Amino acid sequence: MRLIVARCEVLYDGRLSTRLPEAVRLILLKADGSVMVHADSGGYKPLNWMSPPTVIEEHHDRLRIARLRPPAEQIEIKLCEVLADQRFALDASVQLEKDGVERELQDLLERDPLAIREGLRLVRREWATDLGPVDLMCRDELRGGYVAIEVKRVATIAAVEQLSRYLERIGHDPSLRPCSGILVACEIKPQARTLAKARGIECVEIDLQALRASGRNELQLFAA
Repeated sequence: MRLIVARCEVLYDGRLSTRLPEAVRLILLKADGSVMVHADSGGYKPLNWMSPPTVIEEHHDRLRIARLRPPAEQIEIKLCEVLADQRFALDASVQLEKDGVERELQDLLERDPLAIREGLRLVRREWATDLGPVDLMCRDELRGGYVAIEVKRVATIAAVEQLSRYLERIGHDPSLRPCSGILVACEIKPQARTLAKARGIECVEIDLQALRASGRNELQLFAA
């Protein structure tokens, strides 16, 4: 991980062209090729970002980051004054441990995706995108197309934003179109429902106790 704090100007050229005027910002360059430009506001969202695979060209007064696969994108960061430039070795082998309820819910839905919606067939759990894995990727045998499913214990606006980012990345692959999204949780906050509706994402609340009972009954049926 490389962290640069610099007074800089940022030019983006891709699906549109944008310019961030000169100001002090934080630039994150990750070992996997991810690049993010942050201000000291706006929460966790970067002002500009690019996901891997990328190629990074470094000159004495600028960084140029180009995306290696479609869509063609480029970020040019003009470094007017570098205030700090540090590198750190981060441990990439330690993975996020999910909440026990969330993990159990994902396990149960993996075995029975029909509990979410009729017609769903599991394709793969932890479907990889360049921004992280989608919990469950399914096919909709009734409506057609793929369905990306994000599973939470309690779903907030952040969960909608997360699934939206996954859907945006999945949409770049023609073989996965159309792909819709479903947010599944034991509880979905009202604000999350409102944002999900605006984004065209379906919300499904699951009764975990009923799902557990259904799983036990299925096991007893097959054991008999």
